[in-house]
Amino acid sequence: VQLVESGGGLVQAGGSLRLSCAASKESRFTLGDYAIGWIRQAPGKEREAVACFNSDGYQFTSDSVKGRFTISLDDRTKTVYLQMNSLQPEDTAVFYCAGRLYGRGNCLASKYEYDYWGQGTQVAVSA
Repeated sequence: VQLVESGGGLVQAGGSLRLSCAASKESRFTLGDYAIGWIRQAPGKEREAVACFNSDGYQFTSDSVKGRFTISLDDRTKTVYLQMNSLQPEDTAVFYCAGRLYGRGNCLASKYEYDYWGQGTQVAVSA
C-alpha cells in the first residue's frame, strides 16, 4: 500500500489547511480494513498522532488538537482528510499519513505501530 499526502503549506496563525492522504489506485486497499492515522513530527520533538480511525471505525482525536482538527475519510476515493482550523505556530510540523492492516484499539497511542507511511507533507504556521 502506498500512501501519498498533499495539502501542506505555509499559513498564518488562525488560518486553515486541509491535508489529504490518498492510497495508490493500484493497491487493493479498503479503508475499513485499516487503521489510518495522521501523525506529526515537529523539529526536535517526538512523533505525535493527532487523529485516526481504527479498523473498527472508531475515531480518535488528540486533546492537543481537539476542536480544531477533524479527520474524515472517503472510501470511494480511498482518501483520508485532516481539516485543520485555527492553526497555531506550535502546529508547525511534518504531517504523515500512516496505515495499519487490521489495526484495532487506540490508534493514537504512542506505541501503536503503523505498517505503511506516506512521505510526509510540511505544515508551517507563522505568527
